[in-house]
Amino acid sequence: MNSFRHRHRFVPGLSALALLITAAGCSSADDGTTTAVPSPDAEVTKLCRNLDTVLPAKVDGETRGDPEPASALTAGWGSPAIILRCGVARPPKMADPEVADGHDPDALPGGVNGVDWLMEKQDDGAFRFTTANREAYVEVYVPRGQDTTGVLVDLAAGIKKAIPEGIAS
Repeated sequence: MNSFRHRHRFVPGLSALALLITAAGCSSADDGTTTAVPSPDAEVTKLCRNLDTVLPAKVDGETRGDPEPASALTAGWGSPAIILRCGVARPPKMADPEVADGHDPDALPGGVNGVDWLMEKQDDGAFRFTTANREAYVEVYVPRGQDTTGVLVDLAAGIKKAIPEGIAS
């Protein structure tokens, strides 16, 4: 797993739903967020570049402020940062029968507005979501205290438009 830095601030009153993500590399955008940039093949890179052009300017009310290093494969919103990484490897839990059967409480399958996700609760209370049944894996990290439903709703249209349904290689 890639090394990363985390800086979290708890924001009272925001719900952290069980639709989730662990980012490989994120911290607050205002504090110099750094994020590991994926290195997918050319076909997936093209899909991810298309996704970058249709991502919303705001996610869950947070303004876009991309992490460093600058890349069309990563995006960020708010502080602490919601981080999107396109072209990541398939998460090991995606093939885990315990997850598919809903028996792993920290990793659950689910869908929001036509996009299927693997939702993984992180030890620090954050969530990592990874798209399923798409030609590229898109990972979204939602810090502890953020409303995960709003994040996934806001990202769904762009993902559906840029990343076709199918099986990622």
